Amino acid sequence: MLALRNFKNGATIRALMERSLSQLKTGSSSVRELSVLVDVADNDTTQQMFTVGGKNGFLPRQEPLAELPKQYSALESLLQRMPMQLNDGTPGLLASGQFGDAVREELPVYDVDSLTDQRLLSALFRDYTFAASAYLLEPCDILYRSQADYGLGRRVLPKNIAVPLVKVSNKINSKPFMEYALSYALYNYKKVSPTQGLNYDNLALVRAFAGSESEKGFVLNHVTMVSYSPHLVRFAVGTLAAAEANDRAKFDSQMSGLFETYESINREMEMMWSRSVPEDYVKFRTFIMGTKNQTMFPDGVIYEGVSDEPVTYRGESGANDSMIPLGDNLLQISELMPENPLTDVLRDFRSYRPTNHREFLEFVQAKAMQVGVKQYAMKDANSAAIYLSNIDQIRAFRHRHWNFTKEYIIKHTSHPVATGGSPIVTWLPNQLNAVLDLINEVSDKINRNELSESNLLRVEEITKRAHAQKRFLDREVANFSTKFKNQDRTE
Repeated sequence: MLALRNFKNGATIRALMERSLSQLKTGSSSVRELSVLVDVADNDTTQQMFTVGGKNGFLPRQEPLAELPKQYSALESLLQRMPMQLNDGTPGLLASGQFGDAVREELPVYDVDSLTDQRLLSALFRDYTFAASAYLLEPCDILYRSQADYGLGRRVLPKNIAVPLVKVSNKINSKPFMEYALSYALYNYKKVSPTQGLNYDNLALVRAFAGSESEKGFVLNHVTMVSYSPHLVRFAVGTLAAAEANDRAKFDSQMSGLFETYESINREMEMMWSRSVPEDYVKFRTFIMGTKNQTMFPDGVIYEGVSDEPVTYRGESGANDSMIPLGDNLLQISELMPENPLTDVLRDFRSYRPTNHREFLEFVQAKAMQVGVKQYAMKDANSAAIYLSNIDQIRAFRHRHWNFTKEYIIKHTSHPVATGGSPIVTWLPNQLNAVLDLINEVSDKINRNELSESNLLRVEEITKRAHAQKRFLDREVANFSTKFKNQDRTE
């Protein structure tokens, strides 16, 4: 039942998704019709690069533009010379703190008013956000390397970055600061061989801060994980359609495919350990910090030429990825998150992702509530077991993310705030605890006598692990809180 389907044919995926979507749209009108999941022609540059689709999932629908056109040669040159270590092994501008001076001396205020090409706009957004983060956080990196203290960042972003960045951001409906999908990770890769797939060995970074193998591994491991997202999208839509149509066999099949896909994503996530050395993370982490809820920017940042009022934005974070929020919304985990400042941060993170990602996730959440995915699963013991297995994969993802936090961050720094502005000790456990509680709740309601032998073993294993993990997690958080005195900062 749980064998993963191999949907490599784009037309097949598209046909299946369109059929499921047409079924969903015939239901109650209380859920706004979905305006995404439409495959756009590959050469169409009028539509946003991040449009959820059957072929690309949550990745951009076209390959990222890896090099800017010649009219932006000054920006291209600055970014190629920016990393602490260049491709030939020599030090770049950030190594000696020369990037800020180079920006002020070399970068003109490019006119972007007439641009409509979404592929170029996306590349410019990526590149201006890299320049902005490097410029604002360069003093923090210099101080951290010598004293393990971030100090203060630059308070003013110069107009040669600020003005075009804000204009480009408005054109692609984004915030004028580095984001996970639109900047640092999902629009920051290129294929070594254009004819090959998105396997790790065929990927290279477009932009970097450190220029190290560990930074490459950190970023590109996220890309290879998200390469599974077309399957997630297809199975999520299919699950909603099956629940609405009261088709138990299809529901179980779609939920089984979802489980296998999350299992594949978690296996890919585990590769992070071999691709990015934990102690190297703090060497480039400085540059993906935000300006919101960070001590480096107590008064925010003024965007010169845009406004005299300082602004703040959350930093780049894997929490902006859409794969786990998709599971949260489909499985109705989001409704069970505790009402507290930590969950408020989680909701704020949702605004830092591409427009179509937000639309799709909102649709899935509303439709899952309307058709009652959880309720439908719980009406049949074996469906409930598959539903529980999917929740357990969400748990596995968040548990692995927590393990990364401990090994990559907590062991190597006492800074109490994550790159996105969330408290380093309590934020991830807030979500993980909610998932563990749901596992225990669902497990208690499953009639063991109605389960197949394999599903009975599955339910018992998941339940036992959740009980043990919750006890251990509570002790960990209590112990780490003594190291991070300001871990409750949740603005």
